[in-house]
Amino acid sequence: MTAITAEDATKVKEIVCEILELEEDEVTDTSLFREDHDADSLRAIEILASLEKEFKIVIEQSELARMVNLQGVYEVVAEAQKAAA
Repeated sequence: MTAITAEDATKVKEIVCEILELEEDEVTDTSLFREDHDADSLRAIEILASLEKEFKIVIEQSELARMVNLQGVYEVVAEAQKAAA
């Protein structure tokens, strides 16, 4: 597993919370976006696009299946950063 920096993790959480219209203390690393926070697939795509823009990376849409909580998003972003390096 590839690790994400604490700074990048904070930025990821900010992006996710902004798009899901949640306070940061409402979202944990393992809370599920769809089940716990009523996120729909459009919001997931918004998150993906925002992460690509913020970190200047490419994330395949197939990775959306893994991006169900912050932990999954951290892993996908870390892998995309490693691939882009």
